[in-house]
Amino acid sequence: MNRSDAYQLVVEKIGEGNLLKHIISVEALMRRLAEHFGEDVDRWGLVGLLHDLDYAETANAPERHTFVTSDWLSTYPEIDDAMKYAIHCHADHKPCVSRMDWALYAADPTTGLLTASALMHPTRKIAEVQVSSVMKRFKDKRFAAGARREAISKCSELGLSLEEFLGLSLDGMRRISSELGL
Repeated sequence: MNRSDAYQLVVEKIGEGNLLKHIISVEALMRRLAEHFGEDVDRWGLVGLLHDLDYAETANAPERHTFVTSDWLSTYPEIDDAMKYAIHCHADHKPCVSRMDWALYAADPTTGLLTASALMHPTRKIAEVQVSSVMKRFKDKRFAAGARREAISKCSELGLSLEEFLGLSLDGMRRISSELGL
């Protein structure tokens, strides 16, 4: 499965809109983190792109979230067990073990925090958002309340400070800012 096939599958399963923007944001963060760590950028990108594939199907049954995805992906041998495991980890269904697991776990809620930060900026552009302002907003639990701070903080499991992680994450999202409308 290449990126184009995965993207088509995501659009087929979840449609377009804000969820798609979230998904491609997570993909961008995963690609940037893989690049930083010298990992397989395409492989990590696919994990980010596919992580919420079953969201529409499991919205009313969160205990099934990621398990339906895993079943759907079983027909694609390129999506190996480690990739599916990382996808399970982001939904707290499996404990994080690998760097890829921790990266997805921390990246998933980070996109909401960064998107909200961009939308609050006078220019509404992610290119203008500074790490220092995100750090301040991170401390305000009411800001982007759905962005789980405890999960974002697990970037420490990657050997990254929160500031470093947010910097890499901003860089990843800036690379796709036109697709995000930010």
